[in-house]
Amino acid sequence: MSDLPRRAVARSAKLASLPIGFAGRTALGLGKRIGGKSAEIVAQEIQERTAEQIFKVLGELKGGAMKLGQALSIFEAALPQEVAGPYRATLTKLQDAAPPLPAATVHKVLVEQLGDDWRENFQSFEDRPTAAASIGQVHRAVWHDGRTVAVKIQYPGAGKALLSDFTQLARLGKLFGVLLPGLDIKSVLTELRERIAEELDYIREAEAQHAFALEYKDDPDFLIPDVIAANEQVLVSEWVDGVPLSRIISDGTQEQRDRAGLQLVRFLFSSPARVGMLHADPHPGNFRILDDGRMCVLDFGAVNRLPDGYPPVFGKLTRIFNNGDMSTVIQGLRDEGFIQPHIEVDPEALRAFLAPYVEPTAVEQFSFSREWLQQQAATVTDLRPGNVVRQLNLPPSYVLIHRVHAAGVGVLCQLGATARFREEVVRWVPGFVDEDSGEPTLTTA
Repeated sequence: MSDLPRRAVARSAKLASLPIGFAGRTALGLGKRIGGKSAEIVAQEIQERTAEQIFKVLGELKGGAMKLGQALSIFEAALPQEVAGPYRATLTKLQDAAPPLPAATVHKVLVEQLGDDWRENFQSFEDRPTAAASIGQVHRAVWHDGRTVAVKIQYPGAGKALLSDFTQLARLGKLFGVLLPGLDIKSVLTELRERIAEELDYIREAEAQHAFALEYKDDPDFLIPDVIAANEQVLVSEWVDGVPLSRIISDGTQEQRDRAGLQLVRFLFSSPARVGMLHADPHPGNFRILDDGRMCVLDFGAVNRLPDGYPPVFGKLTRIFNNGDMSTVIQGLRDEGFIQPHIEVDPEALRAFLAPYVEPTAVEQFSFSREWLQQQAATVTDLRPGNVVRQLNLPPSYVLIHRVHAAGVGVLCQLGATARFREEVVRWVPGFVDEDSGEPTLTTA
């Protein structure tokens, strides 16, 4: 099928082009140095071209390569716009315009998964999907008892293609090391591979979704559709109508935007404490606003299991950052594995990089905006050897937490939401309250 190439030769060839291209650029760089160019200029040119090829190939491939590209979105700030821009555009296009499976293929999957009499489970089944993504698509149907349901069907061969991608990507450690010397890419790939394996298991997803549905049952702010039936590759859950969050972003009133932004933050910060899990895919397509004002949350394939809630060090370092003690923050980041022992970082550059994630917790009320995010990103957008983003590591246990925070900040800026977000952090994140004073740090806006 066109949106998820599964032919091993074709996929391997695209990935294999990365180290070959890098070797060619390195040889070219050596020639330029012999010709008189400085080592720093040559190194920067190699990094830029390496980055360009990495993101081009990751953007063209779905599956594991695309998942890695999403996880590495944090490091786009280290790339010039002419390099990162086309990659982001490609990734967005892939996320928003996945071509659907033909009806005949859908029926074949349902026969394989539910049996020849699969239609007896439904009063009706719409062949045209209502949504299509990287590993599956959703169809609207009426269950045999009359309930309207969402039927999520996994693409044939999706699992094999995803895991094959990670086998190929694991061979590219040296290539990523040129671009991001502070990153332990092998550990990141191992963590992502394990999480992707979970995402492919619809029974595991059903268990997570049911746990969320039970915890948030009758909640005044949220609705989680419960699961009706599931096996490894088909998941049937309650159908919920609502206004997509993307429409609130494009057409909503300021009041609607503010409420949606606060609800999003409340859900993401409360769920580890309430359910022991963090919804790890806060894409606007996974949220609906209902007529009664509640937010409906969909798609629990990617979850971060945090049985003890958020790591207390997360709140503690946020509080210390707001106090201005960067030396303690840097040591804390070293202890957690964000800065490897051989890496030195500039405290002010690190402060500028962390600001978008921490600044909203330092004041009673905060306004997110695209302009604010652009200003924050502009402080770290270059490829000089000392760029702080390139010096950072992403510990495996924080891969999904970071993915959620980065994506969440992006959605809040799209909404342009203003609200008392800090209260949610105080309420749900351990370590944010100062153990000595009993109060969280607060600066004036």
